[in-house]
Amino acid sequence: MKTLITKLGVDFQNEELLDKALTHRSYLNESDALESNERMEFLGDAVLELVVSEYLFINYPAEHEGILTNYRSALVKTESLAETARKLDLGDKLKMSKGEEQNGGRDNTSLLANTFEAVIGAIYLDQGVPAVKKVLHIYLLPELDEIIRSKAYIDFKSKLQAIVQERLKVTPTYKVTKEKGPDHEKHFYVTCNAGKRVLGKGEGKSKQGAEQASAEAALNLW
Repeated sequence: MKTLITKLGVDFQNEELLDKALTHRSYLNESDALESNERMEFLGDAVLELVVSEYLFINYPAEHEGILTNYRSALVKTESLAETARKLDLGDKLKMSKGEEQNGGRDNTSLLANTFEAVIGAIYLDQGVPAVKKVLHIYLLPELDEIIRSKAYIDFKSKLQAIVQERLKVTPTYKVTKEKGPDHEKHFYVTCNAGKRVLGKGEGKSKQGAEQASAEAALNLW
């Protein structure tokens, strides 16, 4: 846990809060732990939305409410939070049952996103909003530039799915065809497919961004 505290850059007064944030409910069945991180996750979700909303409000004064909402949704969606959790190696620090671990819990996207929210809740309880802002400015908010550049805040995948299902009676699928770069700076190449037919190709710094790019490319051809 010391490694995580160093990464976060937060001088915890009560490290038990962080320990609780890293306790999955499955762990309660195999230990003396009395409480999981679910309540902490509930709090962290609210704090995260507040801090991100304030950041967007201050830094994008020309954008209307609808665009700001889209920016926020893209930034705090499950996949984005899970990627941030991976940067912090939260999966390795998480306390969970052996069964949960064997089922891939340490790299489960939803579980990682929830854990990151719980950690934010722990930071808030121990240090308040300023410490939360500091962590988010390092690990999450910088992703916004790429979200805007790649138009990831626009849900091209949903738009494409509606069209493809109507016209071809199938649901589009996405396949990673290539990955380049080290783990901390991956670049993904993805194809969007309808059966064996390639509808579009895209690339990005995350799988989600590359999928959105391939869906956008496909839409441009319809």
